[in-house]
Amino acid sequence: MAVRLKEKYDNEVVSALKERLNLDNVMEVPRVQKIVLNIGLGEALENAKSLDAAVEDLTKITGQKPVVTIARKSIANFKLREGRAIGTKVTLRGERMWSFLDRLMSIALPRMRDFRGVNPDSFDGRGNYTLGFHEQLIFPEISYDEIDKIRGFEVTIVTSAVNDEGGRELLRLLGMPFASEG
Repeated sequence: MAVRLKEKYDNEVVSALKERLNLDNVMEVPRVQKIVLNIGLGEALENAKSLDAAVEDLTKITGQKPVVTIARKSIANFKLREGRAIGTKVTLRGERMWSFLDRLMSIALPRMRDFRGVNPDSFDGRGNYTLGFHEQLIFPEISYDEIDKIRGFEVTIVTSAVNDEGGRELLRLLGMPFASEG
């Protein structure tokens, strides 16, 4: 499955991007470098089992075991102490990255309720794109009966584009269903 999207990038997208962005060198063409998924768990301070459930969900979605993120500093208003586990994240590269991106665009996004496309303005200024989801159930690997709670998570697609236009064009040519402006 991942081969399909990688082949599309190599065979069609690179030449189209080189032409549209007026690039001289093939090495200047933007590419997807990695995809980072993370779940922030404020509730992990009271309920340690929620962290295990989030790790299990991300493992099912990505096929790779996530790392547990810890607080870097204490914040009294949030009852947070330095060194406490507060989330989980996983970084995908290579084959798993292409496979996940393919499943995200062709299976998961169309399963969202009232889906009309993703926001084309969620770029960070450096060509990286971040999507936020309200529930992990949009992925077919997650069964409603097996989860303890519906959790939101973020997906960040890190590209080698130097600006938002390059990143947007790369994702559009790969098949990201952006909402039409207007």
